[in-house]
Amino acid sequence: MVDAARASKLADRIQRIVAEMLERRIKDPRLGFVTVTDARLTNDLRDATVYYTVFGSDVEKAETAAALESAKGLIRSEVGRRTGLRHTPSLTFVSDEVQANAQHIEELLAKAKMADAEVARAAANARPAGDADPYRTAHDREDEGEDD
Repeated sequence: MVDAARASKLADRIQRIVAEMLERRIKDPRLGFVTVTDARLTNDLRDATVYYTVFGSDVEKAETAAALESAKGLIRSEVGRRTGLRHTPSLTFVSDEVQANAQHIEELLAKAKMADAEVARAAANARPAGDADPYRTAHDREDEGEDD
């Protein structure tokens, strides 16, 4: 086992290597407008997960995923050569859904804001159904002849 700081540094290095490979060396026409967003490495340095986003339709995303899978061996060998590790980590490519999740959260917040505004509009002209102060006070008890 290695410390987490070393694994983190190597993960950053792997991220840069993969991004550079996709930009310069991988010429697969299925590869869309892809951005490597993150890489994580297990503490034993055996497995690396590379997160990426793709700008485009669902078909383009699927084609990019297929292109990354087919180029995995070439990318892994380059990672091994440039990191100098005894055992080159296996690579797993995972589509990063942060953008889609953030957009969904924004939509939910907008709906909540509209619902709050509607409730505030309805409450602006609202009047209590009964007395303005429905609770009995000491003054009321005195009027009824009760003692405190």
